[in-house]
Amino acid sequence: MARRGKPSNQQPADAEPQRVRVPDREAGELFATIIQMLGFDRVRVRCEDGNIRIARIPGRMKKRVWMRVGDLVLIVPWSFQSDQKADVVWRYKANEIDWLERRGILKMF
Repeated sequence: MARRGKPSNQQPADAEPQRVRVPDREAGELFATIIQMLGFDRVRVRCEDGNIRIARIPGRMKKRVWMRVGDLVLIVPWSFQSDQKADVVWRYKANEIDWLERRGILKMF
C-alpha cells in the first residue's frame, strides 16, 4: 500500500550536516553584526572590514526573516558609496554560526 502525505525529508543520522552559506569574496560579500535598527527596512551594521554601514533589508526578506540587534548577517556593499551603504543578503541562525566558528571561517571581529 502506498504511503500518503508528504515524503519525509529527514536525513539519516550519519549524513553530513547541511551546508551553510559562506561569503563569496569575489562578489564582495562580508560578515556583519547588526548594531542598531533604524526603521524603514534599514539597519546599522558593523562589518568585518571595520566600517559601519547602513544596510537595507530587501523586500524578499522583510516579512520572512526577522532581524534583531546582535544578529550576524551577510552583506554586499553597494558599487557606489561602498564604505557607507550595503544590502543584507542573509541572516545566520545560531547553529550556522557555530558551524562557521568550528570550521574557522568566522573570526569574531
